[in-house]
Amino acid sequence: MSSSGAITVLHSFNSFFGEGAVPIAGLVQGSDGHFYGTTVLGGTHFQGTIFKIDASGNFTTVHAFSGSLSEGANPVASLMQGSDGNFYGTTPSGGEHFQGTVFRITAAGDLTLLHSFSGYPAEGGVPFAALVQGIDGNFYGTTAVGGEHFKGTVFNIDAAGNVTTLHSFNGSPDEGANPVAGLVQGSDGNFYGTTVLGGMHFRGTVFTIDATGSVTTLHSFSGSPDEGALPFAGLVEGSDGNFYGTTALGGANGAGTVFSF
Repeated sequence: MSSSGAITVLHSFNSFFGEGAVPIAGLVQGSDGHFYGTTVLGGTHFQGTIFKIDASGNFTTVHAFSGSLSEGANPVASLMQGSDGNFYGTTPSGGEHFQGTVFRITAAGDLTLLHSFSGYPAEGGVPFAALVQGIDGNFYGTTAVGGEHFKGTVFNIDAAGNVTTLHSFNGSPDEGANPVAGLVQGSDGNFYGTTVLGGMHFRGTVFTIDATGSVTTLHSFSGSPDEGALPFAGLVEGSDGNFYGTTALGGANGAGTVFSF
């Protein structure tokens, strides 16, 4: 059974006129009522943009990334609005070491580079995911690569740009590798996430980590036919206290799953 509903196109991107192109991530509604988003490509420098749009389709390019050493390039993830009213985000490329960045931007478009990732061995690199603000006020995120074992990291960063690598994944059977998705803070105060690779069966994991960096692997995916494999996306905590997520592959038909734990 299917149903249809009316779709209204609010804006069609045109990268040839300085706008962005290829908006992969979702939108976030700011406290001003506007919706804010990112594009991977396009913009004045063809390195991606940040834009805002209202419910009537009035569109503004807030910032066009230059890809220079002083800022990032090609934002893949959504933005998040911090408790200070500013927006925070990541780019998987650009920055001083070409390993991606964390940035802050105001609704008016004033961008501040908070951190350029350096990669192996001291810290991670290539953050694909959005940030989450913890109850302690710091921002928490993941990097897909870098860290002590080249397998990605979990980090936190404060509003001044001070970064702490909380954990470097090693990809062993005891833990995962290469977290692509962001984290969610559970009702117990710990953070929960997924890794797309690693674990006992090398098909990804679900893990929890506390604010001090203590990691526990909760599950290693085994793949078809009994369960999924390769969880690219993050988790959501349901009102029942369980966590829900998806895997890109595996399951009875080999085409992915929805799971809870």
